[in-house]
Amino acid sequence: MTDHRTDRSFAERLIDPASIAIVGASDDPTKTTARPQQFLAQAGYRGNAYFVNPRRETVQGAKAWPSLTALPEVPEHVYIMTGAEAAIAAVEECAALGVTAATVLSSGFAEDGPEGVGREERLRAAAATGSVRVIGPSSLGVVNPRTGVMLTGNAAFGEPNIPAGGIFVASQSGSVIGSLVSRARGRGIGFAGLVSTGGEADLSLGALCESMVDDPGVTSFALFLESLRHSEDLASFARAAAAAGKPVAVYKLGRSDEAAALSVSHTGALAGEDSESEAFFRACGFARVYTFESLVEAPGLLLRVPTSSTPVSPRVGVVTTTGGGAAIMVDQLALHGLTVVGPSEDLVATMAERGAPIPHSGIADLGLAGARHDVVTAALDAMQNSGEFDLIVFVIGSSARLNPELAVQAISERGDHEVPIVAFALPEAPDAAALLNTSGVPAFRTPESCADVIAATYQRVPATIGGGTRFAVDADAPTAVLDELESGQLLGRLGVAVSPSVALDTASLADDGVELDLPFDYPVVVKVLSDEVPHKSDVGGVVLNVADAEGVRAAARRIVANVADHAPHVVVNRVLVQQMASRGLADALVGYRVSRDVGPIVVLSTGGVLAEIFADSSIRLAPVTRETAREMIGEVKGLSVVTGYRGLPEGDLDALADTIVALSTLAVSNTEVLEAELNPVSVQHRGQGVLALDALVRTAVSRDHQAAAPRTDDTVAAQN
Repeated sequence: MTDHRTDRSFAERLIDPASIAIVGASDDPTKTTARPQQFLAQAGYRGNAYFVNPRRETVQGAKAWPSLTALPEVPEHVYIMTGAEAAIAAVEECAALGVTAATVLSSGFAEDGPEGVGREERLRAAAATGSVRVIGPSSLGVVNPRTGVMLTGNAAFGEPNIPAGGIFVASQSGSVIGSLVSRARGRGIGFAGLVSTGGEADLSLGALCESMVDDPGVTSFALFLESLRHSEDLASFARAAAAAGKPVAVYKLGRSDEAAALSVSHTGALAGEDSESEAFFRACGFARVYTFESLVEAPGLLLRVPTSSTPVSPRVGVVTTTGGGAAIMVDQLALHGLTVVGPSEDLVATMAERGAPIPHSGIADLGLAGARHDVVTAALDAMQNSGEFDLIVFVIGSSARLNPELAVQAISERGDHEVPIVAFALPEAPDAAALLNTSGVPAFRTPESCADVIAATYQRVPATIGGGTRFAVDADAPTAVLDELESGQLLGRLGVAVSPSVALDTASLADDGVELDLPFDYPVVVKVLSDEVPHKSDVGGVVLNVADAEGVRAAARRIVANVADHAPHVVVNRVLVQQMASRGLADALVGYRVSRDVGPIVVLSTGGVLAEIFADSSIRLAPVTRETAREMIGEVKGLSVVTGYRGLPEGDLDALADTIVALSTLAVSNTEVLEAELNPVSVQHRGQGVLALDALVRTAVSRDHQAAAPRTDDTVAAQN
């Protein structure tokens, strides 16, 4: 066997291999395992293709080889379509031969329970005996329309002339790559590559995409995600894509908040799985879209609009030849929070002078005249050069289908202007879409995807995710909850202002002869102090406005009785006595949590016991800057009462921002803290600071010290 070693990169061998081998190729043309051979021939693959089937002399008329070892050369990429056990053996053979990439279609791995998990571990171990990288298992393959590489059994690739272009698609769902191709076909949207990553037993989606960043034929990326596994690789890819100026659109399934059940604080409920994903995508600089079709339609606009340091609310102008279609579009734009700006009186006059008269309204309605090339050209020239719009949406009527050489041609000629144009044709008009997309005017099939992409484009900010961010968290590791005094002391060391407190033994308070000397003035709050009671108000463990020493004693007795009623297994040995703070302008919640998927996050919300009900929150990856903290304050509607809204008193927003920043530094200063919360944080008048009235911290416990830990969060979950 010959090994033609070259200086070709891993990405070239992966997406544009000079030689291919298909293990498990079938002679039956009706079987899925026969398709790659057919697709390669149809697409005109020009490299060397080998078909491995030890039970046959030929496969669909081509020579069949008994094994990879028997081949005359070491293939650069091997596609494995066998059962699970045979796939493991094939990967081991790839490793021994020095194959660069092996894509595994085979199932029967982690998705099949404990036995499957064991097989997946053996698959990884087989790859590790050499330098082969594995895509899959359960991968529907790797496709490169630019070179005819069709390593897939997906029937959608059986059609000829797969559209080539600049979008690189990576999907955790196999069938999606074929679906996206079918939706893009004939619309002027093409692909630089499509990969189904499957189970990601070895090569993750993020690592695979990062390997493609330097490919000059790749201009953008489209990611279909089912989960955020291997988020550290996605973060590394995000930095590389941003440095290369290649935008990323992402569509993610699953908006479940089930992860909140694993938390002991309100923060966990507020920072649900989808909110964490949103914060992660923002930090990565990805444009998140919410309609499936938007995934392939987004790159066209993303390439036209640069990122801004903060999300932008663009001035959107709508020009149309169909009033009904424009109304549909305006409705969708409004639902996405986008502002439609009507042309000014001066602009209306200018357009009339140039032969493109429109009524003075919220849109530029050209009417039937909008089917003429000269009218559309005059209208767009005036609007794009007016300085009144950041983006123009052209809603095209029936001429898009019947006479694309008129209005559509005129629109296509304006695609390189500083003010971008996007288009939506009310009738189904693939020829018009193809003309527009190839000329640099993004064309959308539905008003929903058009508005979705515009919103995602202008919400995108530069990637900020750092190389030092923590990701992997052992979700099964034991943890311990600190009591409020310990929590406050830990967070106070970060610079957080915590209300002055002391701990008192309930036994000493029961003795009237013991003098009670507090280091602060009355009135005070008395609270149960126990790491077994993180939510004190739920068990009657808080007494407010205590005026004197006798009141403290009475409050302690009352708390002991209340806890005995609600949680009889808890022994109350201590209470916390805390100085009553003057009532602030508003209460906030500032939380911190290490997500098992995306790493440390910081959360800001309205505070108090109803924080979860209102779910009015802002989330970022931690740590954050003061500027970002101020952005977060502006995003929480419930805190608008302290921003000077409509003449209301302004709270100390600088102090609140400092508190957010301080708590977020746990991401780098204390890797043992998995969760921390200040709730409520009383926001005082401007210049008077903020004060945390309650604190909660959950830390990781080393398995070596588990026996010495006071308790674990499993106990907390059982009690709450």
